[in-house]
Amino acid sequence: MSFLKQLADGVEVTIRATPRGGRDAIDGVASLSDGRDVLKVRVRVAPEDGAATAAVGRVLAEAAGVAPSQVKLASGATARVKTFRIAGDGARLAAALRTKAAAAR
Repeated sequence: MSFLKQLADGVEVTIRATPRGGRDAIDGVASLSDGRDVLKVRVRVAPEDGAATAAVGRVLAEAAGVAPSQVKLASGATARVKTFRIAGDGARLAAALRTKAAAAR
């Protein structure tokens, strides 16, 4: 199972957030105990008032090469495992995110 799902108008990305991670970066792909794959994303900020979620959105936007306004939280506002939707050309976005994930290994 992949951490991303290509949609007609973009992609849906499942991530595992690490707030207070010391840097803003993608750390590769991991498998959860339930078998789901997630993209590991760490951010410097603390998980207070949605700041970490917003920072994760910015990291995803940079990795995908889109404006932060094209990245929306779909689920998991207060959870470590979150789903984001990124609007745009699904094939291009998927390729960019897979490349970033592979480079982080």
